[in-house]
Amino acid sequence: MIKWADKLYVGESILSRKEKVMRSLENGKITFAVYLITHATNRDNLLDIINANELSFPYYQKKECVIIGLAGSASEAKGLVTDMIEEIYRNTGAFKVREYFQ
Repeated sequence: MIKWADKLYVGESILSRKEKVMRSLENGKITFAVYLITHATNRDNLLDIINANELSFPYYQKKECVIIGLAGSASEAKGLVTDMIEEIYRNTGAFKVREYFQ
């Protein structure tokens, strides 16, 4: 099940097709050149970057997946993660990602 963060970070390369990508993901369709930034599956990590098509794997179908960022490439996703972590630390003085996005 997909859940969207209230504050969704979107890379420039995907801005023009954001709504279409979101609908495709919600409908379980295959997407190309889309990477998701989600809460980390391992609580010792801060965030995960996954290819959007991994949502079709049984592991992701059994759990809630909170999407907090969309990017058009892995490198763009890494840049968004950097921006997100810097913002979280600047605003909270800590790296409490889950609490920041609730």
